[in-house]
Amino acid sequence: MILDLSDGTVLHELWTVQRLAYAVEAELIGFDGIPPLHETPEELRAADEIFLGIYDEEGLAGAVSYQLDGSTVDICRLVVHPRAHRRGIATKLLDALPAGPQTVSTGSKNEPALRLYRKRGFVETGEREVAPGVSITDLTRENR
Repeated sequence: MILDLSDGTVLHELWTVQRLAYAVEAELIGFDGIPPLHETPEELRAADEIFLGIYDEEGLAGAVSYQLDGSTVDICRLVVHPRAHRRGIATKLLDALPAGPQTVSTGSKNEPALRLYRKRGFVETGEREVAPGVSITDLTRENR
């Protein structure tokens, strides 16, 4: 379902899930300088991205955001609440994205994310250093 970030409750739920999810990634990659980890709710609301979310009995379980660059779906964020890990939420979110070529980036030391993307047909296209000792891996997936 599309998330309406003009709704304060939805915005707060997303902001909370995002902070929890990126805190897990920060721990995995040994770097807490991930920009969305420090984003304010107002900055999140102003993001020029389309957000999709999945709810469970406890609230927002996960979300994905993307931008369209021509026919390419550029995945900006994929976050899952830690209480919902290993329940297929991220897979469902990836499958809910529009058809077409897709791009995404994640911390090179974030093995759970890299495994998920590889399992879903993404291939690594490069790696770049974003801070001393911290690399990001870029991945793409052709039409699914």
